[in-house]
Amino acid sequence: MHDKSEPPKPIVGRLAPTPSGYLHLGNAVNFVLTWLLVRRAGGTLHLRIDDLDRARLRRPYLDNVFRVIDWLGIDYDHGPSGPDDFLRHYSQLLHLPEYNRLLRRLTQQPGLVYATRRSRTSPAEPMPLDAPGAAWRVRVPLSVYVDGAVASAAPLPLAAVMPDFIVRKKDGVAAYQVASVVDDLRLGTTLIVRGLDLLPSTTAQQWLAAQLPESRAFGPGRIHFYHHPLLTDAAGHKLSKSTQASGDGGVLALPGGPAAVYQAVAGVLGLPPEAAASLAALLVAAPAVGSLPS
Repeated sequence: MHDKSEPPKPIVGRLAPTPSGYLHLGNAVNFVLTWLLVRRAGGTLHLRIDDLDRARLRRPYLDNVFRVIDWLGIDYDHGPSGPDDFLRHYSQLLHLPEYNRLLRRLTQQPGLVYATRRSRTSPAEPMPLDAPGAAWRVRVPLSVYVDGAVASAAPLPLAAVMPDFIVRKKDGVAAYQVASVVDDLRLGTTLIVRGLDLLPSTTAQQWLAAQLPESRAFGPGRIHFYHHPLLTDAAGHKLSKSTQASGDGGVLALPGGPAAVYQAVAGVLGLPPEAAASLAALLVAAPAVGSLPS
């Protein structure tokens, strides 16, 4: 009997670090998780570096991305071979026209985008979109909800966790939510692995993409989103590049080397300790994408 069911979509994943600090254990765990799931499925993996935040970009941070990938023993199929290749051929600055096209399309939706020089907690003063020094925000409706990280938790309205988020910064450059959607659509991404802290961003991006017919492929019907538990420090705080102390070398200074990352990955996936013996052992034990929660 002929199976007329739709064939599964090819798995296309990406590593998407931001070079705003040295990569920490949580970043390395995300890298390995993404690599495992893509390789387990025989898919394609891109390296996509988010460098629109030029104020925090430093060359040592950019170098660190490639050093960590090599240190972990993972690879990718498409992307820059090193920092210089990235800056010349892969920087997000090369895609500003694509981001601007999406921004223009958003402004064509009546009442969706507004300009302001104030924070989202201050009343928005009316001003034209071309006002100098103004950021663009989108009006987030109360009817959009974010599923809780815990099954028993009540969904949260997007307006409570991502109220009227920025789509164009005061410097006139597209914000993260816009650039991420455009980049993933361009790469044909079908698997996005993120920490639970980015669940609101995922919902914000899906809602944003749904406003435009040409961007609606960025959604759960095409992309599998896997939000993994966050790693914390000894005090229970989320690991973050923005809170790194001076002299913090990031994950490369971690006692135990890559083995400590493999152990953390096994813990996130609920695998037995022996699965963390090596990267190859993790690959054998890793679950299939379709068996993961969102």
